[in-house]
Amino acid sequence: MEKNMIGLDKQQTSVLATELNTLLADYQLLYMNVRGFHWNIKGRSFFELHAKFEEIYNDLVIKVDEIAERILTLESQPVHGYSKYLALSAIPETLDVTDGAQAIRHILEAYQTLLIKQRQILSAASELGDEGTVSLLSDYISQQEKETWMLNAYLQ
Repeated sequence: MEKNMIGLDKQQTSVLATELNTLLADYQLLYMNVRGFHWNIKGRSFFELHAKFEEIYNDLVIKVDEIAERILTLESQPVHGYSKYLALSAIPETLDVTDGAQAIRHILEAYQTLLIKQRQILSAASELGDEGTVSLLSDYISQQEKETWMLNAYLQ
């Protein structure tokens, strides 16, 4: 069993990095969707949602970088290019949304996709003994569960 620079099995981390690359694609699509919501939102909730969407996409861009760096730490290469993101992502490209409630519903659907995928990757990383990936995804899950609750409350 050959080990990588952080002492994990190279073959197993390669498989894990492939899963992290699909997660990276999901985050990139969600980032672009939320950026579009921020730009195009209209209506009575404009000011609060414009600011909220900016908060969300700023958080997403940080996570994009963290996931890519984790893939590199596992000695793999992060995918890049929107054609690759579109091909890999389970989150659909969402265009021309101007309604705040509709935008929030899209974000909530994306969070559900992320949460399911992150739990699966976390489990695989845990079995591998990859505490770095476990810690990263555990933090994301906790934050997104709370954000899901708050966005759902906003829609009530």
